[in-house]
Amino acid sequence: MAESDAEPASCGAGRRLGAPVTLGISTLDPGHRPPAMPPGRQVAIRVRMLDDTEEIFDVSQKASGKVLFDLVCSHMNLIEGDYFGLEYQNHQKMIVWLDHIKPIYKQLRRPKHAILKFSVKFFPPDHAQLLEELTRYLFALQIKQDLCCGRLTCNESSAALMISHIIQSEIGDFEESQCRSHLLNNNYIPDQMPLIDKIMEFHSKHIGQTPAESDYQMLEVARKLDMYGIRLHPAKDRDRTKLSLAVAHTGVLVFQRHTRINAFNWSKIRKLSFKRKRFLIKLKPDLNSSYQDTLEFLMASRDCCKVFWKICVEHHAFFRLFEEPKPKPKPVLFTRGSYFRFSGRTQKQVIDYVKESEFKKIPFERKHSRVQHNSHLSPLPSPQHHQVPTESGDFNDRLSSPPRRHWKESVLVSAEDPAASRTARISPAHQRNDHDDGKDSTSRKEETRGSTRRTHQEHPSTGLVSNSPPLHASAGLPHGMVNGQRSLDLGSHSPNGRQPSPLTSPLLNDACSVRTDDEDEVRRKRFPTDRAYFMAKELLTTERTYLKDLEVVTVSFQSAVGQDEATPDSLKETLLSTFEPLHKFHTGFLREVEQRLALWEGRSNAHIKGDYQRIGDVMLKNLQALKPLTVNLSKQSEVLLKLEKACKASRRMDSLCRDFELQKVCYVPLNVFILRPLHRLIHYKQILESLCKHYPATHVDFRDCRAALAEVSEVVDQLQGNLVEMENLQKLLELKKDLIGVDNLVVPGREFIRLGCLSKLSGKGLQQRMFFLFNDVILYTTRGMTPTNQFRVHGQLPLRGLTIRESEDEWGVPYAFTLAGQGQSVVVAASSLTEMEKWMDDIKMAVQMAKTSNGPLSDLLTPSLADNKYPEDSSVEAESEDDMTASHTTLERPAPHRGNTMVHVCWHRNTSVSMVDFSIAVENQLSGNLLRKFKNSNGWQKLWVVFTNFSLFFYKSHQDDYPLASLPLLGYSVTIPSDNENIHKDYVFKLHFKSHVYYFRSESEYTFGRWMEVIRSATIPSSRGRALNSKEAHPL
Repeated sequence: MAESDAEPASCGAGRRLGAPVTLGISTLDPGHRPPAMPPGRQVAIRVRMLDDTEEIFDVSQKASGKVLFDLVCSHMNLIEGDYFGLEYQNHQKMIVWLDHIKPIYKQLRRPKHAILKFSVKFFPPDHAQLLEELTRYLFALQIKQDLCCGRLTCNESSAALMISHIIQSEIGDFEESQCRSHLLNNNYIPDQMPLIDKIMEFHSKHIGQTPAESDYQMLEVARKLDMYGIRLHPAKDRDRTKLSLAVAHTGVLVFQRHTRINAFNWSKIRKLSFKRKRFLIKLKPDLNSSYQDTLEFLMASRDCCKVFWKICVEHHAFFRLFEEPKPKPKPVLFTRGSYFRFSGRTQKQVIDYVKESEFKKIPFERKHSRVQHNSHLSPLPSPQHHQVPTESGDFNDRLSSPPRRHWKESVLVSAEDPAASRTARISPAHQRNDHDDGKDSTSRKEETRGSTRRTHQEHPSTGLVSNSPPLHASAGLPHGMVNGQRSLDLGSHSPNGRQPSPLTSPLLNDACSVRTDDEDEVRRKRFPTDRAYFMAKELLTTERTYLKDLEVVTVSFQSAVGQDEATPDSLKETLLSTFEPLHKFHTGFLREVEQRLALWEGRSNAHIKGDYQRIGDVMLKNLQALKPLTVNLSKQSEVLLKLEKACKASRRMDSLCRDFELQKVCYVPLNVFILRPLHRLIHYKQILESLCKHYPATHVDFRDCRAALAEVSEVVDQLQGNLVEMENLQKLLELKKDLIGVDNLVVPGREFIRLGCLSKLSGKGLQQRMFFLFNDVILYTTRGMTPTNQFRVHGQLPLRGLTIRESEDEWGVPYAFTLAGQGQSVVVAASSLTEMEKWMDDIKMAVQMAKTSNGPLSDLLTPSLADNKYPEDSSVEAESEDDMTASHTTLERPAPHRGNTMVHVCWHRNTSVSMVDFSIAVENQLSGNLLRKFKNSNGWQKLWVVFTNFSLFFYKSHQDDYPLASLPLLGYSVTIPSDNENIHKDYVFKLHFKSHVYYFRSESEYTFGRWMEVIRSATIPSSRGRALNSKEAHPL
């Protein structure tokens, strides 16, 4: 491959605007010269690209496969070429990959007649790891081909969604007649007709989406499919059952038809080998595994085994190794086995190379494959219409018949070669003008052909048939060229001279990727720095999370529970009428906020003029539109009560709800999602209050923000009393699921105050117990050794007549206090002085409330527990860890239950939370991108982080439906890293609990302050949390 200072003699298919003189990818170290071309007869080899065009490359027959592959990559100016390969059909009619090390003549018997296919070879688990827009475009073309040929199988909904993104990238925004005509004339999957209506429905939701965004969203759908990037190899097991083997980034997979039945991770595989027709997988010893040490699969022939073995070796090296494996020395006398090795850069080397090189800063302009005004769509369902975007001509010029272009090895010339520097290059403006009308385009094609011949005659020394469109006769130099190089045509760019690349818009900027420090600096200089911008961005990020939470109820819960016969019709109707209008409204609101933030950043649709660095007008308009939905917001308590009533009436319904709460998408208790619309109003109010405090009264956005604040305050005040009641009801219903042995927990007048862990003194010493404080009673429980993970109630202490006193000196136990009731007393100890003070203050307050109010007097315990009368001196003796009488009183059989609720977190962290804490946590929800670093790691990982319910939930990107992991924050401390921790970055905060340490980086001072504020609300006691300033960062 040529050095980076060499210049192509013509414009490649992926040539970038303003690109420096380069041939694109080079697998050589910087400064090294490309290998000398071996002598020998030149042969023309045809390569079919992913857009179904064919290119002809002249190479020496003795050249290695890598020379040809590098020539293809340089033709497209492809930087991340290591993800791709050239495949062909060998003499045994098997599809194999071109070996980069072997000479071409040893692989292709008849090079003149062979057609190699440029395809994706390595599919990464996340397309966000592809750092170049051109690479993602090529991946999108590969997915489109796999869909068309039936290789990528999926359900109808996923297929329709992917096709809708393909159409959006081809013809642009939805227009019903055009979309239907396009689908009738083009097939994207084998049986497309039944899906046309669903495809059009999805397409109508993509208005304003650029082609690059469509590619990104399509890959987001495809990467979650089981058959993504899978190439099946037929095999049989020892029982002669027909199977298929495949390899992916995770390891070796086993399929039966198109269903994955087994997977062997690279970390569990000790060795891969083959012997004749048998393919062998040797596993590492595992006492917990039921598999044998060696698994054997029978394939059609030895060659089939070897082909699959080679693919496995390459995948393992590419995804698992840090650098290319070194070749083993061959023995002099005897050889045994294969010496095949992976040749090329690993994924880590590719990512590092793109980050460190200047190529990543070069924009690539992605355009619609078929412009909207092109009415002469091809009547044939041909996949040839998708061209690799070029700077040298119109896509429509190549729709009828894909051209063949001739490329020779002489393209790899030095920059000093005057012949290369004289080669004509077309300007970006020329390409745009080709879209004006069909006649111009046709006449220009004829001119291009003639001019191509003239160019070839004028420069015979290059040995190149140029495919570059010519210059007009009246032009000395093409418009947009400076010193023989392309310069950016500012006509279609943002006012500050940047090209509006879709990948840098907010819609795609939040995707999961690892960002370098240099990128952070560039980002800070490029993006707005006004605090109002980051407040508006907080509105955007939290709105994305809120819409996902609404979909848990409107989509996931409806599909999992709403379709079941056990679900009452009244509950279905209430859910539908309450949440569907809210979901529809907030979908449109989110779209408007995204568009406004894109304009504010100046990175999307920057040609639109006007004062768009404001958000108050958008909020005022939508909050006024939200007012008619206040009736829906007041129905949340009705939904909670109807859901609880349905679960009481039907064991089947109760089981469905419990099963749904165990799903990944339901990452917090279901009742929390039901109250989200009310909590969202509080968030709007907070953001508007911050904006009004930030803006001076003369600011253009101040009046709209103040009017919007008045609108939302009116609705919040109207619903405030209802909200307090519903939060208490929601908490009681949640606790009911956590407890065994309780009757009538949810009764009118009962209020939850605090729950937490205390040590109860008994004859056996201090024993850990879970205490629940209500306004009329205290319950003490222990975590039962049952499959349900619920807490079994051991006793209750009515608050009327209860006295409390410190008893540390009396019993010799730190932080001990005594609860003395009617004929019963309990001695407990807190984990710290702060915990003891919180419990004593809340219990005293509750006792005082019980004296002056007519609270509920119902007995909470089930009859089996209520019959046990505990005298003061033997109350603990009646308890036993083996007492299972209460475990069968609520349900006849144990039901599945969430094991990660706040009750369980308090049990494990030995702490407590109050209802005030829950209310504060509701007001301090936050989401957005953060960079995370572990204590002993070097790099920063970019994640989408959601703070809610006293926990951080981590996602790859905001489009994900469920979190990858969660981190409960109770017990954690939040500080700023010290100098000796060597975290020399801005806006970094540190979370630590015992030996667990995490570092997080935010993008600005405002977001740093907000994250510190909300996290401290989950870690600092409620009595002190409000008093601390959000900018302080002290150990807790």
